[in-house]
Amino acid sequence: MVTFDLLNEQNHKISELINILDVLIRDRASLDNQVVSEMFFRFVDAVKEHLSLEDTAVYTCLITHRDSDINNTAKLFMSGASEIRRIFDKYVRTWTRKKRLHVADHDKFIKETTEMFDIVLNRVQDESEKLYPLLRKIEDCGIH
Repeated sequence: MVTFDLLNEQNHKISELINILDVLIRDRASLDNQVVSEMFFRFVDAVKEHLSLEDTAVYTCLITHRDSDINNTAKLFMSGASEIRRIFDKYVRTWTRKKRLHVADHDKFIKETTEMFDIVLNRVQDESEKLYPLLRKIEDCGIH
């Protein structure tokens, strides 16, 4: 069962991983470290899992709701999730090989990773401030 605690816990985990990785990736030598690589893929997996959970448990209820404002909000969030997934998948393909970081241009990696982190953190904030309050108002979504 999906709960607000689970959704918030996932967002908290993603935010924590971003905060730690943002420091670690700045040292070029740390990118060759297995622990940093594993942490990076925990971040990747956490983002993908969270987007997938929202696809299956959150949007269905909102998109079928009788209120058009709720439908429109759901459509905006779904569209945003699709775009984030597309950008995120391209980013991961660019910087990884066989579940390892593969960074040839450290400066470009830092720039693109910082941009990716900003996109994800903005999404986390939008969910917390807009999506989850909307969900709390709808009792028949099954999220508590």
